Amino acid sequence: MTSIFPKRKSPLGQLKNQFFGNAEQSLKEAYEAASKIKSIENHYFSGYRIPVESLQNDQLQEEVLENLAILQRRLEEFNASNSGSGKPNSNQLEKLIFAEGIFANYAVALNQPSALVPLPQDNQGQSSLSTPNIADVPSTTNRANPAQQKRKSGSSSTGGLPGGAFPGGLPGSSVSNAFSRIKQDLNPKSEQEVVDEFRRSRQVTVIGVRLLALLIIVPILSQQLSKHFLFAPIVDQYRGGDEAVITIDKLNSEWKEEALSELNAFEEELKMDHLLRGVPPMAPEIMEEKVQEKANEIAEEFDNKRINAISNVFADLVALFAFAAVLIMRRKDINVLKSFIDKIVYGLSDSAKAFGIILFTDMFVGFHSPHGWEVLLEGLANHLGIAASHSGISLFIATVPVFMDTMMKYWIFKYLSQLSASTVATLKEMNE
Repeated sequence: MTSIFPKRKSPLGQLKNQFFGNAEQSLKEAYEAASKIKSIENHYFSGYRIPVESLQNDQLQEEVLENLAILQRRLEEFNASNSGSGKPNSNQLEKLIFAEGIFANYAVALNQPSALVPLPQDNQGQSSLSTPNIADVPSTTNRANPAQQKRKSGSSSTGGLPGGAFPGGLPGSSVSNAFSRIKQDLNPKSEQEVVDEFRRSRQVTVIGVRLLALLIIVPILSQQLSKHFLFAPIVDQYRGGDEAVITIDKLNSEWKEEALSELNAFEEELKMDHLLRGVPPMAPEIMEEKVQEKANEIAEEFDNKRINAISNVFADLVALFAFAAVLIMRRKDINVLKSFIDKIVYGLSDSAKAFGIILFTDMFVGFHSPHGWEVLLEGLANHLGIAASHSGISLFIATVPVFMDTMMKYWIFKYLSQLSASTVATLKEMNE
């Protein structure tokens, strides 16, 4: 039985944290320092290793060396404080691999070993990063983030400078990568691991597409079926059916004005036929009869729109409940859907990501976005049978897009610069 009280650390653990620091905090600071170094690499050196030894910019060199010192110190603290406490969790492991990959590029310059923190191993001496079983499809969401995998491969496979060589002609990490590939090719289980990885990826895709289709199709079908076969007949029966007296008094002000404008246009059209086409003038009784028929037709049309709008309100609620029901019933597949979407998004190039961000911001928070918001809000009001308030729409446009723009800029500054600094650089260049 799980206790509701927080577990207190032992005196030995408190003493170790006092001298060596908290493992999670040390790893967090190491990851932040490594992210700053990677941002400098992407911004100034096209993702290659920074030539710290021959760097001409003193301020930039000082910043890199400072972050390298923080990275080395925090990794040592993590190694000391995390010893004997078991292997890191998945989140810590992602940050640890990324920080180790960055530090390995500069280990020779700092005269330090390239690996300060050993990767966790199981009882058989194998790495805990071995391929999971195909049955554990949801566990694929606990693997490293695709963006972080891309950064790891970019920081370790290049070996720092172009060609994977260190200054002075010494071979870089490309040599070790070559031996790693040879070792992997000679591994008798490598083929099975590739097949299992493909099966896992295909299963994630199938589950993600299926859940995405259910989240789209089920609410739409629920809305349409409940509207046409349940709520519309009930509202029509409540109104009185075909024998009900049709009036425009129950319409909202906007629809009433539209109906009167349409009737006036019909009367003017009859007069224009007489004046321009030489049609003999109609008797007042015939004119009044035609106008009466048109008035009844317009009233019936807008009365149907009113019934349709009332049905839409209840049908939309049913669609919302259907959407929530799908989420509840398939809640185990939500993480798989997130993994599927992440795989698609992070698989895009930096230019494609920047294009998508610019397209989204220009459409919803850009200079031309107020016209789109007006059409969207007026369409929503017409869907629900509500008169569109232009002052309310103007207030919405003056606040919500501005808030969205602020949140988007904060997200780019705070998170996107850490996930993909090259995307941020491409975004700035495209905006300029």
